[in-house]
Amino acid sequence: MKYGKNLFVMLFLFSTSTNAQAPHISVPATIPGISSLFVFRPETAQPLRELAQILLYDESTLSRGERELIASYVSYRNNCNFCCNSHSAIATHHLNGDQTIVQAVKNDVATAPVSEKMKALLTLAGQVQQSGRMVTQETVAQAKEHGATDKEIHDTVLIAAAFCMYNRYVDGLAAFTPTEQSAYDAIGKIVGEHGYVRK
Repeated sequence: MKYGKNLFVMLFLFSTSTNAQAPHISVPATIPGISSLFVFRPETAQPLRELAQILLYDESTLSRGERELIASYVSYRNNCNFCCNSHSAIATHHLNGDQTIVQAVKNDVATAPVSEKMKALLTLAGQVQQSGRMVTQETVAQAKEHGATDKEIHDTVLIAAAFCMYNRYVDGLAAFTPTEQSAYDAIGKIVGEHGYVRK
């Protein structure tokens, strides 16, 4: 069975435990989160999937785990439960199952067990989450001081900006949000192993 079909099967299995609020539009009741919106509007789904694939999964000098930490952190700050839980699980998958790093970043970037470069990039992402105009020259300079390249700074800003969009897309349409951690663990494993573009 192809990955795309596997993903929808796994999401179907966990779709019975969702948030009480009904979605604002008519989407498949058995598919939670952003996947239901992708089914509703496949024309926009493909470029959104491809953007996530490029930013979070394809080759980069930032590891997949590091990039997923940025996505998880921004989603956490935006209070988007579906995206935060999903990308926390994917980050955990890429970090050899270590949930403590993901949680530590949410609690306090400054004391999290990540590199100084990642602390600077996460701080940058947090500023973007507030507003693009909140980004300071000092934050960018600090990231460069700790070894971040221009491309890594660019991609951090783009990941943060993109996830503000993804978060508002999911919550703005009140997409179904599973409440069981097992649902997110399944997403973490499937996306962690196969990426975001259905095959």
